[in-house]
Amino acid sequence: MSESPAATKPLSTALILLMAVATGLAVASNYYAQPLLHTIAQELGLSMESAGTVVITAQLSYGAGLFLLVPLGDLFEQRRLIVTMTVLSAAGLLLSAFAPSLTWLLIGTAVTGMFSVSAQVLVPMAASLTDPQSRGRVVGTLMSGLLLGILLARTVAGALSSAGDWRSIYLLAAGLMFISAISLFFALPNHHHSAGLSYPKLLGSVFKLFVEEPVLRLRSVLGLLTFSLFALFWTPLAFLLAVPPYNYSDGVIGLFGLAGAVGAVAANWAGRMA
Repeated sequence: MSESPAATKPLSTALILLMAVATGLAVASNYYAQPLLHTIAQELGLSMESAGTVVITAQLSYGAGLFLLVPLGDLFEQRRLIVTMTVLSAAGLLLSAFAPSLTWLLIGTAVTGMFSVSAQVLVPMAASLTDPQSRGRVVGTLMSGLLLGILLARTVAGALSSAGDWRSIYLLAAGLMFISAISLFFALPNHHHSAGLSYPKLLGSVFKLFVEEPVLRLRSVLGLLTFSLFALFWTPLAFLLAVPPYNYSDGVIGLFGLAGAVGAVAANWAGRMA
């Protein structure tokens, strides 16, 4: 395993915050639709079941990106990889913003979800560029950005939808992602982290680690169960709250995302304690 010389340079506070914001924006792209499902279903003439496939597509494509694209961080220069992923994710958001039908919305969602895993390249990159004494703090900061992106995406999406149109959040998010890509291109150092394995062997190593590491298996199962329950809660919640007896607007539905914001703050605190 080898790393580029850039790994020895300390990260500035400004760069750490930029990486945290970029991480949050990337993962947020997968959650904008959740409080808007009822509104999307009404505009596109969809059933609740059909509208719910938007959420499923986002999660499945994100999972595919984790498995197929994140290992590329061990093969290619990470700054270019992250910037490319961010631009492609922004393109998916634009496609969703102008989607005339469910099919195009699903395609845009899949593209966005697949390449939003730039967040999962940013976090290990930050860790490898940081000295051991500061690593917990830096990773905790990026994880706070990631969790805040997941949680606040619903609140922001709901507010913008109530103020205007559900497509506006996708347009805004695409613009922010393009700005993020440009900022990362100029701010991130060149960094290549090589595992010394070919792409097929990198994919195979995932299964090998899963078999050989019991702690990894446990954390993987816990993560699977947690996010499955999270999705099972949020997908029907939007439909439940949008109809009688509640009749809540998208903005009010999105406010439920604030309930978990304390977890994001806790992640940063836990990182500092590590």
